[in-house]
Amino acid sequence: MKDDDKSRATSHELIDADLALLQRPLIDVRAPIEFAAGALPGAINLPLMDDDERREVGIRYKHAGQDSAVELGNRLVSGESREARLAAWEQAIKAAPDSVIYCFRGGMRSKISQQWLAERGYPLPRIRGGWKAMRTRFIETLEAHSQAPLLLVAGLTGCAKTALVNSLDSGVDLEGHARHKGSAFGQHPLAGPSQIDFEHGLTLDLMRLPHARVVEDESQRIGRLAIPATFWQIMKAAPCIRVEMPLEWRLEQIRKDYIEDLSAIYHRDYGPHLGEVLFRKQLSGALKRLGKRLGGERLARLTEAQQRAFVAQRHGNVQAHDAWLAPLLREYYDPMYRHQIEHQPRPTLHVGDWDSCLAVARQWEREQAG
Repeated sequence: MKDDDKSRATSHELIDADLALLQRPLIDVRAPIEFAAGALPGAINLPLMDDDERREVGIRYKHAGQDSAVELGNRLVSGESREARLAAWEQAIKAAPDSVIYCFRGGMRSKISQQWLAERGYPLPRIRGGWKAMRTRFIETLEAHSQAPLLLVAGLTGCAKTALVNSLDSGVDLEGHARHKGSAFGQHPLAGPSQIDFEHGLTLDLMRLPHARVVEDESQRIGRLAIPATFWQIMKAAPCIRVEMPLEWRLEQIRKDYIEDLSAIYHRDYGPHLGEVLFRKQLSGALKRLGKRLGGERLARLTEAQQRAFVAQRHGNVQAHDAWLAPLLREYYDPMYRHQIEHQPRPTLHVGDWDSCLAVARQWEREQAG
């Protein structure tokens, strides 16, 4: 084959959708709104069209057909805007020459991008079927990899279950993937992933651990995200270990996670004044959202104690938060959890303190590894 023939072949090269492609640099040419709704892990978004242009072309396609939509797209992305997008692609490709491009279905947008790049001397392959085909591969892989043996780490609020999971070679941190601690107070200052991105991250973790996994005992929803149905069914039938620790120990963990660490993140990202305002707003708003379950009188009592604790914290007294955290645990979270244990019993391999549960989990790992 002559060199120019090879160039033409490469400039139109299609690669079948396969999760092995995640090892290569990926350029997503979909619009930013599509990328935000769910992307391939590690991909960068260098769109052919921005959100407004995509919307206009979509409307034209619906009312006048593909040819008219393509004509409009070429008119919208021309001149300086076309050069700017080509320059961004070229810069990314120079940094990662083995890049692969894709759009939603592997159709017009990635084909046009591929052609423009080939004309500039950058013949890149594109993914056959695009993002949608890769998404199908993720779903298939998630279903297939959900079946391995599973152990749950259960326990009352503040028992450092996430820390235990992360101490294990086979631990899968569901709350870490969701960027949410699971309770009304668990929202992270940074925006969490989309449902699709959450599922993609979980899938990669399950692929990493084909023989056994340990996860925290969760409800199906972690904040606004849902644990995928197949994996959730496996969780519901899985055995557990249950961590039991004294209230004082648990309060120390909660102060660190929900007061000290949270406050530090807000202050770091937003500065001392706005960070303090947002920190207080998150905790007071979370308490207020429990109002119907707590009842008016108890909510008022806890809110007053919380506001006093905010003032005391500014003077270095973080333990002042125990005045509202301790009754919240004793009167709300602990009874709710014990009720769940009584009415939703599950096979329990061990009940004990944090260290003994860690030892049992590690022994379980060794047994599953054979």
